[in-house]
Amino acid sequence: MAVVLKCGELAPPELQALLGRYDMALAWVADEAAIPGSYWGDSEAGLIANRLLVRNDTPLHSALHEACHYICMDGRRRAGLHTDAGGGYDEENGVNYLQILLSDYIPECGRERMCADMDAWGYCFRLGSARAWFEQDAEDARQWLLTHGVIDVADRPRWRLRA
Repeated sequence: MAVVLKCGELAPPELQALLGRYDMALAWVADEAAIPGSYWGDSEAGLIANRLLVRNDTPLHSALHEACHYICMDGRRRAGLHTDAGGGYDEENGVNYLQILLSDYIPECGRERMCADMDAWGYCFRLGSARAWFEQDAEDARQWLLTHGVIDVADRPRWRLRA
């Protein structure tokens, strides 16, 4: 298993504060217990309504990825959210881009570590790495986030959900 930053290695208030800006709640699950709402199972984060469910061994990239699905989905899907975030290709790219941006708001992480963790976990990008994709090939993802009001033109989160 790849060595990546885990939620249990963070100061919990940091992650909760970030999620709270999107009216999301962080729910901790006991170690070894199944994570409700986890699409992939194992230690992967779960989503039920506006709750992000994690364990100490949940990779931070998984937690941010699922949180970004919540942020990027439309209100109709958000209203019935349980486990499967759904969404298409463009939204998935927006989610990946946003999780890299939001990692800068987690003091223990940052975008360089997030990209390395995404690569270690097996995210696939045609340029070979998350960092190369983010820096050289993600203009469509950035534009998608701009169009939906999730980020501003300086790549800063607008701290609001997709309308």
